[in-house]
Amino acid sequence: MDIEKYERNIRNFYKKNSGSSLDEKVSSIVAHIEEEWNVPKERLNFQELKVLAESVMELETKSLHDQVQDLLAQKEQIERQLERKSLELQNAKYAIFNALEEKLGTDAPSLQRDLHQIKLQSIDLFDMLEEMVESAILTTLEKGHDVEETIKEITKDITHETLNEGTMSTIRIRKIIYTILQSAISISEATPNWAEEILRGTLRGIRTGLVKSIHEFKQQLQYMPDEIKADVLRDYADIDELKQTNLVFTQTIQSLSKTTDKGTEALLMKVSKDIHLDMDELIIISKETVDVLKERLSSVTKEAMERGSRALQSEKAQEAKRMGIQAWGAAKTALDSAIRTAKDKIEKK
Repeated sequence: MDIEKYERNIRNFYKKNSGSSLDEKVSSIVAHIEEEWNVPKERLNFQELKVLAESVMELETKSLHDQVQDLLAQKEQIERQLERKSLELQNAKYAIFNALEEKLGTDAPSLQRDLHQIKLQSIDLFDMLEEMVESAILTTLEKGHDVEETIKEITKDITHETLNEGTMSTIRIRKIIYTILQSAISISEATPNWAEEILRGTLRGIRTGLVKSIHEFKQQLQYMPDEIKADVLRDYADIDELKQTNLVFTQTIQSLSKTTDKGTEALLMKVSKDIHLDMDELIIISKETVDVLKERLSSVTKEAMERGSRALQSEKAQEAKRMGIQAWGAAKTALDSAIRTAKDKIEKK
């Protein structure tokens, strides 16, 4: 049998089929094949049967297929519009904060720090994370004061605010730790005289930011209204993973250390070992949060609460650099305030 002629014939016949139902039309085409091609239905080979099935399916579903294609085209157009509008929205936020920063001036450091915190909470950070961390650390090194403590303050805030943008999942936590630490390692390798301060400050800041975010997540779970429970758990296929946040932290350090030179690897292991005792708080709060998750949400279908991260594109790098410099300023203000408070207490004594 010539398959091409066979296919052309049955397609042409089926198009002209006057049957009122699918059953009638299928019966008619099977009878046509037996009569026209002298092939009983039980003797159709695989290729002949495949051509029959695909021809009927294509012709019967053409209208629905065309509708699906139209809807997909509309969906893709909406997605492009959403992407453009999301970028416009993000750029509008940048412009608003730029205007506020300019008009409020730089004479009030504490006000600038508060405005920076509001900015961190108002715009999408994940896609600019690497550039922002790099800019903040480089600015800190340029100033050369309280390097370790300033970097700790910066990475604490950035870790905390970036985590709070989306779901508190171990996958997301790992990505954020990896990105921040990778930026810090790159700079430490380029500035070996500051390497230990950079890495120690970064690891301490990440750890503190993790503890703060997980603690806040635990508080949210404890006071969550029943009606939104179902929206929280979609991304927690195994909620026990969250108990292992300390392991995610140490494993990420170990993983990245293997990509560095021997000196940086040894330094990372040394700093990681030095702060090991400080990990108890992270271990405890992670365990407590998982316990609350299980208690509050054990009977609920797993769904998620996630704002997600939208791509910043275009002006992302410039804005990340600006925010990195602002992060240094905010951290310096916080440290100066802490130092003044400590001095006041000493003098009062």
